[in-house]
Amino acid sequence: MGSINGKLDYVEFPAADIVATKAFFSEVFGWTFEDFGPDYAAFSNQGLDGGFFKSDKKAATETGSALIIFYSTDLEGTLSKVLGAGGLISQEIFSFPGGRRFHFIEPSGNELAVWTDISL
Repeated sequence: MGSINGKLDYVEFPAADIVATKAFFSEVFGWTFEDFGPDYAAFSNQGLDGGFFKSDKKAATETGSALIIFYSTDLEGTLSKVLGAGGLISQEIFSFPGGRRFHFIEPSGNELAVWTDISL
């Protein structure tokens, strides 16, 4: 089956250090990658397929970038994995109607978030 017309299908992120970014996502989320030369690495089967392209730019909400948010059944455990893999926490865990989340910066400087609907 191919892509579905009009649905989100692929996302691409800039990555100043593709090797470090691949290592981070492999360690924290168990991702695997397919390299297309030294300047592009693709991932799939993660909910939304995509890739990282070589660039000194970064995706951050402060510059108007869309925020990609992961779901976790163990928010504190995922936060620990992010820190253990070299990520930085840009917003500590906070509550909002319907759940809790935190924001993090991966090694190439992209901002992402993780949320859960499981309360403490």
